[in-house]
Amino acid sequence: QVQLVESGGGLVQAGGSLRLSCAASGLPFSSYTMGWFRQAPGKNREFVAAISRSGGSTSYADSVKGRFTISRDNAKNTVYLQMNSLKPEDTAAYSCAAARAVLVITSPTPYDYWGQGTQVTVSS
Repeated sequence: QVQLVESGGGLVQAGGSLRLSCAASGLPFSSYTMGWFRQAPGKNREFVAAISRSGGSTSYADSVKGRFTISRDNAKNTVYLQMNSLKPEDTAAYSCAAARAVLVITSPTPYDYWGQGTQVTVSS
């Protein structure tokens, strides 16, 4: 049974930082591209960042480029999202996802597995 479990969300003031973690189990983690997506109330799911199987390739949404960093530790079956200089518009539920793919993927459709999400709230 595949499980993706996010943690690290919370309430933070604008300009602050948070580090999200996503622990994976039940799948060969190093064979999966991993991604982070977010969804704010009343809005569509939005791509945030993705990382290739080895971690050698990454992709970011323009809205987070230069502020967020995605990384992974294949020995720990965990992917991270370091979020700095947070803005109120970053407020959303953040979910990690896994895709059996070679390249980084920015669309949610090819992702096979999803976590339940962790809430990030940025106050102004």
